[in-house]
Amino acid sequence: MSNKGNHFDDVANPDVKPKAYLSRDWPVGLPSEKQILHTIAKMSAPITSKDIAKAFNLKGEQRRLLRQILRDLQAQGKLDRGDKRRVSLPGRLPEVTLLDITHSDDQGNLYAIPVTQHATIATSETAKTQKNSKTGAQTEHPVILLSPIKGQASQAKIGDRILARLRRNGKNTYAALPIRILNKSPQQILGVIETTPDGYILKPVDKKNSRPYLVNQKAGLQPETGQLVLATTAVDRAQWKLGPSRTVQILKILGLANAPLHYSLIALHRHGIPMEFSDDAIRQAQNATVPPLGKRRDMRNLPLVTIDGADARDFDDAVFATKDTNPDNIGGWKVIVAIADVAHYVTPHSALDTAAAQRGNSVYFPDRVVPMLPEALSNDICSLKPNTDRACLAVELIIDKAGIMIGYDFFRGLMRSHARLTYEKVHALIADETSNTADATLRADVIKPLYDAYNTIKTAWQKRQPLDLDIKEHQVECGKDGTIKAIRPRVRLESHRLIEVFMVTANVAAARALEERKQPVIYRVHEPPPLDKQEALRQSLEGLGLTLPRGIRLQPHHLARIIQKTAHSEKAHIVAEIILRAQAQAIYSPENLGHFGLSLGRYAHFTSPIRRYADILVHRALITGYGLGDGGLAPQDIGGLSEISAHISTTERRAIAAERETLERYVSAFLAEKISAEFDAKISGIARFGLFVTLNETGANGLVPMRSLPDDNYFHDETAHQLVGEKRGWVFALGDPVLVVLQEANPITGGLIFSCQTGGKQDAKTARKTIRNIKGRKGRTKYRRKGQ
Repeated sequence: MSNKGNHFDDVANPDVKPKAYLSRDWPVGLPSEKQILHTIAKMSAPITSKDIAKAFNLKGEQRRLLRQILRDLQAQGKLDRGDKRRVSLPGRLPEVTLLDITHSDDQGNLYAIPVTQHATIATSETAKTQKNSKTGAQTEHPVILLSPIKGQASQAKIGDRILARLRRNGKNTYAALPIRILNKSPQQILGVIETTPDGYILKPVDKKNSRPYLVNQKAGLQPETGQLVLATTAVDRAQWKLGPSRTVQILKILGLANAPLHYSLIALHRHGIPMEFSDDAIRQAQNATVPPLGKRRDMRNLPLVTIDGADARDFDDAVFATKDTNPDNIGGWKVIVAIADVAHYVTPHSALDTAAAQRGNSVYFPDRVVPMLPEALSNDICSLKPNTDRACLAVELIIDKAGIMIGYDFFRGLMRSHARLTYEKVHALIADETSNTADATLRADVIKPLYDAYNTIKTAWQKRQPLDLDIKEHQVECGKDGTIKAIRPRVRLESHRLIEVFMVTANVAAARALEERKQPVIYRVHEPPPLDKQEALRQSLEGLGLTLPRGIRLQPHHLARIIQKTAHSEKAHIVAEIILRAQAQAIYSPENLGHFGLSLGRYAHFTSPIRRYADILVHRALITGYGLGDGGLAPQDIGGLSEISAHISTTERRAIAAERETLERYVSAFLAEKISAEFDAKISGIARFGLFVTLNETGANGLVPMRSLPDDNYFHDETAHQLVGEKRGWVFALGDPVLVVLQEANPITGGLIFSCQTGGKQDAKTARKTIRNIKGRKGRTKYRRKGQ
């Protein structure tokens, strides 16, 4: 330990006179007891006698005497000795200790207490006190804040017991760096109640946790068969300390499990997505009013229109285009993208801001929306409803005749949407499928200029060659009671691409503007596929007869060419799927890593502040950078952009998982009435235990287990994504069409099980060659028999 720095600046001039020690005068150069205790007190962690000796530059006999002084101080109760002979002041926690995580604050920071202090819990604001049993003096409980860390320990949550390394920050405050989780907190489980001869059991809704639990009917609520319930594995704290249990106690009864409206509720509970807003947040939203014009630009006469899906629940962007009259930009365009000025209403560190940051984004289900902001904002004041004054933050984009953005300007305005249009309506208008006068005027004055500007930008867009993955999406149409009316593919029209191109261009402008104005940016980044995924992708494409060059730095245009090559073939869907699976996860980051998928050097999210917190932060930075008034980025928040970026990236993944699971449940419920029906499908995945298939009509995904395949000894060829039969030469490959029969449909888990009716091919020569290659690879000699 160095003797430089603040720890020892004030010990050079002793303020205590030397006194007798060990029956002789205090040795010259030996620090006094007060100096020693003062030095130990200033340390962030317990220290050894060697550390103290180095601090005071003690040698030889002085070091031996120092150790004796430390022993005497310990005997007097002035020091505690811990592991490896480290010393600290009495009551100081050991450097490595056991902690129980007890609670969190409004910002989500976790706090803990030592295992020996369960009786009371220290809060982040004031530490509670208790009397020392020996002296009767009041002693404060330590305040212990968990430091963020990557890896398994980062998954620690309230109720967990952890081993942590402590670092003292103040008089009785510590930072704890988790080392490992020793005991998990009681697990909360969502499941369905069933009756057995031994009593009630709980069957979890999670496909990854399918083993049933026995219900403790002596504690908690008393459920009934068929009910959806929330349960805990802990009957009491003493029980869960000993490890996981297969017994649960019912915490909450949610209703009948087979009620369609519960499918999204299952996902909300499973992923811990907040559903309620605080009273303060609701009050702030309800009190919000549209601001006066003031210094805003008056855009109310500009024919801005919103273009969204027919089922859209909020409208936060409007567009307008006109030819650029600047003689230096002949053939160019001006495009205005106006976005709801959410930052005007959601100010930093307000109750609304806390709620929005916690959620990170809105979550969309077939039967409901869980909004990031209360409905008074998301569906009213911040929604760009037609013929209604609304505050906006807008950008004017200057596009040259080659489709390149050559300028932009951000400003606050007061706008009035002139029409709420759907993609289908716009498509019909541009196709001249309507004949009334109002539509003809709208088509000529608004829609046609938008399309002309879009077609100009599209020229540059196509030269950039971003990934255009035409992944089929399906729309679930529900009744008010959640009953499914229909599942149909979403049709992707040119009007969808028009809005996509305008929004991407505005997002690029936001990133560039913030960089130019030296403002912090939360980028939307998408890195290239990692090397292992690139190789797996290459092998998968080879299995489909497609080539991805080796030894190159993968660029978007390499994949774009493959997509274009297969665009009108039967392979189009499966090629898009495997390219999508190879991609890295797009995230938010204050570090610009580019956007691989869009083939862009910089990109930020600006266009959806109603449903994405990242966009609110971008709006705030633009407000500050352009000097647009109140609601800018708070200076104290700039240093925390890395943490908030990681948080909202996590909440986004959470929402995606919840939405996907809910859609699977709805699809399973829809198909449950079609047991034994046949469906055309394609093989979308290969595993050692069977095939994953996607139904052509509904897009439903399910499993064809090995037992339903033709009798053979199957080998899993991971390289070519095939199941290959050794005895009869059966080959099932990725992308192959199959006819399947529905055997099981479980709406609670979303699981579908099929049997294979027809499909695959018998090719003994290819099968033998493939199996020889598999057996020749190290560790690849195992196979699966039918039914194994």
